[in-house]
Amino acid sequence: MSFQPCYAITHRLLANVKRIGEIVTELNSRSFPQTVLVEFEKDARAVSTYASTSIEGNPLPLTEVKKILKSKPQYVRESEQEVLNYNQALENLNLLLNEVQVELDLRLLLSIQAQVVKGLLPRYETGRLREEPVFVNDPGSGSVIYLPPDSVDVRPLLNQLLAFVQDNKGIIDPLILAGVFHKQFVVIHPFMDGNGRTARLATKVLLAQMGLNTFNLFSFENYYNRNVANYFRKVGASGNYYDIAGTIDFTEWLEYFSEGVVDELLRVQKQLATYTISPERELKPYHQQILTYISEKGYITDREYAKLTERAKATRSKDFQKLVELGLIVRMGRGRATYYKLK
Repeated sequence: MSFQPCYAITHRLLANVKRIGEIVTELNSRSFPQTVLVEFEKDARAVSTYASTSIEGNPLPLTEVKKILKSKPQYVRESEQEVLNYNQALENLNLLLNEVQVELDLRLLLSIQAQVVKGLLPRYETGRLREEPVFVNDPGSGSVIYLPPDSVDVRPLLNQLLAFVQDNKGIIDPLILAGVFHKQFVVIHPFMDGNGRTARLATKVLLAQMGLNTFNLFSFENYYNRNVANYFRKVGASGNYYDIAGTIDFTEWLEYFSEGVVDELLRVQKQLATYTISPERELKPYHQQILTYISEKGYITDREYAKLTERAKATRSKDFQKLVELGLIVRMGRGRATYYKLK
């Protein structure tokens, strides 16, 4: 048995796919300073974290989310833990996408869910498919509106969905593939908790295959968070899964999903066009020397930097610190064994 989604390529959906392709091509043809991209990555990650947790009912405003991500407090409330978990999941996936060709499989889905619910669920529900029945309530009325498939069917249904994605890479437009995955994952509802957050993070992996590293530039969750009721209505299902499984139409969701990507890309495109580098983010030639040296050798020590420049030791320390604060390098080791690598 295989998963075969029902959807139509409407004029609206086609126009969105075409528009996204144009914006992606335009953005990829431009060159932006590394400091600008790092700044955008940090901002997009904060907005994504805020929006995706807010969709699930987290009460923390964006300003508070940014404070938490900056300070990373040791003792936190549940709402703060959700924020830290989601942000860490984003960082993990970003690093993974930069280092290897990522395959969206069951192991990756389990690891994503384990991260977003870390410290929030019992261990037997963390990084594991559900083994109990669940139901979905209407956010407004609180009444049950959807009964997902039985737990015994979750693994086979997920495997069918992942096989569909894998088999259709290069055949179906990656945007449509990502959209179909997102909705069907929510319909299957494979975990006791963290389904929405896991779906949105996994969708980012598929969107990254469009030729645009979405983590560095935009947050499509931001679009959903503007009207959460509308998002739930379009991405979810109503009734009993076994009664509606063969009748679910993905068309309306795909139109909405693609419009969200267009909307967010246009916002980023506009923001990049007016972006100026402040003195705090501007890199001097000696900063570039550090980055070039690390790119060639893999790391740099203060002793090695001293051979490249005549700057005093205290000033060299400030140079390293600035690059650390900009998120371009990381400090490793301690004392005389200290060295720096690209982040």
